Amino acid sequence: MDTTSNGTTTTLWNQTILINRTELRSRIVMPPMATNQSVAGHVEPAHIEHYRARAANGELGLIITEHLAPTAVGRLTATQLSIADDDDVEGLAELVAVIHGTSPGIKVFAQLNHAGAMALSPDRVAPSAGDLGKGPARALTVGEIEAIEVAFVASAMRAKAAGYDGVEIHSAHGYLLNQFLSPLTNHRDDAYGSRSCGSRLRIHLETVAAIRDAVGEDYPVAVRLGGCDYLEGGNTIADAVEAAQLLEAAGVDLLDLSGGICRYTREGHTEPGYFGDMSRAVKEAVDVPVLVTGGVQTLGQAEDLLQEGVADLIGIGRALLHDPHLA
Repeated sequence: MDTTSNGTTTTLWNQTILINRTELRSRIVMPPMATNQSVAGHVEPAHIEHYRARAANGELGLIITEHLAPTAVGRLTATQLSIADDDDVEGLAELVAVIHGTSPGIKVFAQLNHAGAMALSPDRVAPSAGDLGKGPARALTVGEIEAIEVAFVASAMRAKAAGYDGVEIHSAHGYLLNQFLSPLTNHRDDAYGSRSCGSRLRIHLETVAAIRDAVGEDYPVAVRLGGCDYLEGGNTIADAVEAAQLLEAAGVDLLDLSGGICRYTREGHTEPGYFGDMSRAVKEAVDVPVLVTGGVQTLGQAEDLLQEGVADLIGIGRALLHDPHLA
């Protein structure tokens, strides 16, 4: 806790913060965690009750709902929620309305995620041909890359129509956009290829620019960035900093730091904020807010990370999954 001039102490976690022009009432975030309860991509009653219970937690400033597939072939599982069609908007709107209604003042972002080489579809696509564990994937053509960018934009517009307060583009945990970013999975030799961080990030920058044009200047756009792979030959913390600066320049309002090809865990680390070395480096290099998730179980741990300058916002994930009333 900080000490003020009159000797009183203040906490950081319950202070407000702006994402673009949207104010969050606290620095505590529920990050996206798949519930795998969907049938045919639709919102089910189980989703409604799951998020209703967690929205009732008055400590949360932001809920980022579980990943939504912007295309049918980009779905990770048969139970993943969809935002690929206009028919998906009605169910998502009900979900957002329940969260807002349960806890007025809480904000809700939609995470958009294409699984790429990890998709359920037998026609798996990736930056480069290969197999990341789900079966063979083929390399995308430039025309197909452009079509995926269009799908992300259309999905962002559906999220806005559904009442979401912002959108987050998922480029972490080894999914499609992260596959482009990592030199471990991107071996292209064209403009989207592996020669530099900027070229590997090109699909992100084009998507962010197009989404920004579509949703307007005031609508928050975040990126979940798997900036460091923590694997030999992969992206380093220096690469994460460069990518974050490019994304900020492109108009991103929030950088949500997590693991890259290593996914959401880090070998040999279980301490609160185990991606904190990356998030601290990024926070020192950009002006937009930085969020970090990983290993945080309590508000006390979140407060410590904020006091140490590791990030501007802290995600508490699995602890909230197990106990929605966590305080």
